[in-house]
Amino acid sequence: MSSRPTLPPPPPPVEIRTWPDRETMLADRALILRALVRMHLGPGRLGVLVMWAGLAAFGWLLVGSGLVMFEQASADFFSGIAGILTLLLGAGALVPAVVLVSLHIARDREIRALLVEWGALDRDPERDRELRMPGTSLVWLLLSFALAAGGLALCVIGPASARPGDDTYGMVALIMGLGMVAWLTGLIGAVKALAHRRWVLRVLAAPAPLDAPAPR
Repeated sequence: MSSRPTLPPPPPPVEIRTWPDRETMLADRALILRALVRMHLGPGRLGVLVMWAGLAAFGWLLVGSGLVMFEQASADFFSGIAGILTLLLGAGALVPAVVLVSLHIARDREIRALLVEWGALDRDPERDRELRMPGTSLVWLLLSFALAAGGLALCVIGPASARPGDDTYGMVALIMGLGMVAWLTGLIGAVKALAHRRWVLRVLAAPAPLDAPAPR
């Protein structure tokens, strides 16, 4: 059973809204937006993303090691057997990690859509102030940038520093694969941070919708 919190439904259409007054609607809006922002940009989400990226990196480490063993199989039969086993173990870690990250990205899209819909419901500057989270989004952005830059450096340095006859193709693939995992993880994190900032500017800082109830 999944331990992930259930996403709230989108706000009801205007014709079937049953809030008794605007203040009640704003309280519900603030409660749901706080929950959605935590689901999208909370510290736990960063930890989950790093954990899945670590699983993917471990899987690729095994896959790359298996490729290196295959290159040595011509001189050692047992290296080929060990390479096959290592490849299978690597695939067993890499494939679930890719699936989980894909689900993570799909869920983020749903959360961002709900943030836009609930945020556009009305404006509440006092409660919306805590949803901006500039410090948290900056941490996400800086960590993601460092991770992406390190991954990109591995992708470039790995093949550039390879010496013919000394470094095998499997070793180069191993280094580039680890760099690609880091780069993609950093890219996902940066997209999340920038998407949150864009939501703050386009939704929370935008004028109130025309169909919003007038303040009392």
